[in-house]
This record gives sequence, structure tokens and C-alpha cells, in this order.
Amino acid sequence: MDTGSTERRWNKQLIYDHAKRRSELCKAKDFHAAWFRHWCDQLNEKPNFHRKQWEFVYVMQALWERGCITSGKRGLVFAVGTEPLPAMFASFGCAIVATDIFPEQGVEMGWDNANQLCFGLDSLNKRRLCDQEDFDRLVSYRPVDMNDIPDDLVDFDFNWSSCSFEHLGTLDKGFRFLQNQLKTLKPGGWAVHTTEYNLSSNDETQENNSTVLYRQRDIEYIIDALRSEGHFVEELDLSMGGLPEDFLVDVEPHQQKIHLKLQVDKYVVTSIGLIIRKKN
Repeated sequence: MDTGSTERRWNKQLIYDHAKRRSELCKAKDFHAAWFRHWCDQLNEKPNFHRKQWEFVYVMQALWERGCITSGKRGLVFAVGTEPLPAMFASFGCAIVATDIFPEQGVEMGWDNANQLCFGLDSLNKRRLCDQEDFDRLVSYRPVDMNDIPDDLVDFDFNWSSCSFEHLGTLDKGFRFLQNQLKTLKPGGWAVHTTEYNLSSNDETQENNSTVLYRQRDIEYIIDALRSEGHFVEELDLSMGGLPEDFLVDVEPHQQKIHLKLQVDKYVVTSIGLIIRKKN
């Protein structure tokens, strides 16, 4: 793979020969798809049945399908941590603003463990997915509180976050974030966000916690709210998959090789992705 240029060499047909990504749950079948293997190759990884890998690949594929990942586009990421997507998108010529919680707050909340907190640009191109000169030119960083998005973060073609808004404190704060993040986009801009989905119950859940868990009714509520405001949300697909890996649950201390579903307290959870387009 040529990682030293914004002109990447690849077979684009691999990531178009299928139905577009929906708002959907993480499933094992995706890890066998040509488009999934393609993006893993771009990340210098192999498909490994881990939901975090699925989140990154899902975000990349969803944004690529919608024409966002191309030279000249502007993207914004929330709660970036040390994820590889800013460097990946910069390698295609996108200008990226990477944001994360203020470092002192993140340390206080324990997010400085396991690469979950960004301390600046140095942590965002460790894999050298983007030529360093291009990276320095195209990627910038600033601390941002997702509960208080600055008014000057506007006119982006796309934005994204990976399992972040469930950490804002309450279910309602996550709802408000999904509404407020649209203010950062141009009319017609795209947003792709993943979060925790409660597979065990549509009644009980963690509602006020450092990690809240969204139920089916919560997801349907925010989709209905966004649509009522005139925004577009991709069709919701809550199928859980039927391959052997879809029936395994990773329990504490969450060290199993198959990590598509996991136990959180008394609930089984997985990742869900939402694809939203701001109204014109």
C-alpha cells in the first residue's frame, strides 16, 4: 500500500458492489465482506471480529459511499482518542479537525488509559497512514466538550464519532449531542456516529452513568426527533446476525478474541451506527 501520498491506489469497485450501509448493528457477516477487508487493508490490519474495528470500518465505508472521503472535503471528529481515521482521511486529501475532551478532564475521568484520550496531533499518525507533510498540513487539533460544542465549528462536509456520546453522562445528553452536532455541518452534510446498544432489554438500562446504554426505543426516539426536524436518517436495521460469532458474548475482563457482543453489568451490548444527513 502506498501510504506516502494522498493519491491512494486501490480497487474502488470493491467498496461499491453492495447495498449502502444503513443505520445498523455490528454483525459478523460484515467482517467477511470485500468492502470490510478492503478498509482493513488500508489500516494495515486483518479483520479480527472486534466491534471497535467494525466501528472504524463502518464509519469509513459509510462516509466513502456518500462522497465525503475525497480531496477538498472538510471533516470533524469528536472524542478522537488516538484513532486512525483522521490520518486515513487526510491521506485522501480531506482536511480534518480532530477534537477530544480537555486533557485535564479526560485524565480525571480515567480516559488516559488504553489510548482513549488525545493529547494532541502527535498521537494521531503513529501508524503513518498519511505522509507526515500532508498530515501536518491537513489535520488540526483542539479540545472540545461534546456537551458544549463551540459556535465557530461550522461548515464541515462531514463529522463522526466512535462510541463516544454514551459517555456524556445521561441518555438525554447523548440525544442533545446528536442534535447539536448537526450545527457543525453544511446543509446536506453527513454525520456518522456509533454508540452502545442494549440487546438485553427495551425497558431497563443504564440511564445515568459514565457509560449509558441505548435501547431500541431510545434509538427510535432520536431518529424520529431528527426526522421531524427535517433531517434524513438512514433506514434502521436491528438484525443481530446469524453467524457463530454473533452468538458469543465477551464477559469481564473482556479479553476474548471474539468481541462483537459483550457483557456490561447485567446487559449484553453491541455497537450501533447511525447515519444522518443534515437538511438542506
